[in-house]
Amino acid sequence: MPSERTPEVKARHNKINPKLISAGWDIQDYKTANVHNSKGVAVEYFQMGKGVGEADYILFVNGVAVGVVEAKKEGVTLIGKETQTKGYAEGFPENYRHITLPLPFIYESNGNEVRFTNLWDPKPRSREVFNFHKPETFEEWIKHPKDSLRNRLTKIPCVDNKKLRKVQEEAINNLLSSLAKDSPRSLVQMATGSGKTLMAVNLCNELIEKGKAKRILFLVDRFNLGEQTEQEFQNFEVPGDGRKFTELHNVHLLRSNKIKDSDKVCIATIQRVYSMISGKELDVTEEQKSGFEQKFSSKPVEVKYNANLPIEEFDFIIVDECHRSIYNLWMQVLDYFDAHLIGLTATPSSSTIGFFKSNLVMEYGH
Repeated sequence: MPSERTPEVKARHNKINPKLISAGWDIQDYKTANVHNSKGVAVEYFQMGKGVGEADYILFVNGVAVGVVEAKKEGVTLIGKETQTKGYAEGFPENYRHITLPLPFIYESNGNEVRFTNLWDPKPRSREVFNFHKPETFEEWIKHPKDSLRNRLTKIPCVDNKKLRKVQEEAINNLLSSLAKDSPRSLVQMATGSGKTLMAVNLCNELIEKGKAKRILFLVDRFNLGEQTEQEFQNFEVPGDGRKFTELHNVHLLRSNKIKDSDKVCIATIQRVYSMISGKELDVTEEQKSGFEQKFSSKPVEVKYNANLPIEEFDFIIVDECHRSIYNLWMQVLDYFDAHLIGLTATPSSSTIGFFKSNLVMEYGH
């Protein structure tokens, strides 16, 4: 272990270690490490061998090396630093048990920010995440090497459903195309009455049936709109099957902070999701107000990591009527999850378009 308290070491012990521990990783020193001690072990100061040097952390799941964490001093920008981390992933000693080389899951962190790259993605891209993923997540991912969500998204065929209106079909296919390109945020503008909720239900079916999505969060403005959305799912007949969506998949309109393992679609207000992250129960009456328009604070709500609701809880977040102030008060709630964001609105403002990185994939007015 280095004797000097370098900026990198300070960042590691003050900020990075607590983040790893909160996600369920057991921190161990290289000299005394037992990688079988826990499901997830992060070994510090890992000696990579001649010509490679020392990796800040190597991540082990069930005794098998799966990833690397590169620590940077606080304030250092992380964008573009994944090249160095990939060098450690490629240079991992072959005499240790490992899933593949390079090790597929790589992170960079300066203590305040964390960036993640999945080298099993078709076009690996570094992305900011709120915290580290849990060991259990990697345990699931390594069961199907190179079959990541983003790989599956590139293989979903275009929708051809005669029961859909042309505008609905076009919106779905444009969204699928955007997701296949790994766009983190996609926005759809569809006029009121054009059937955007039904379009979104069809999209959920494609993402679950063909994309094998773990779980989708469907955000609504108020609880009564959640009831209407739930009804849309209950009425939706799965193409080519004949059964209703809810006969095949569990749709859960959240009235409490409990998510079931069997839930495939969770319908909730933004207030409910914030209460789940913060660990505070919410009275349903509070959800009758528009969470997207609440002005009780001039600053965004403060969000801290909650291991009971990890960042990988949802693969996709659909935000209905997202022209409200999601990008102000509630932005940190949306950024908490390592999920693709899909916005639906009839009247996008310039701020909304900016939040979605100008990725307006569909425009349909009256």
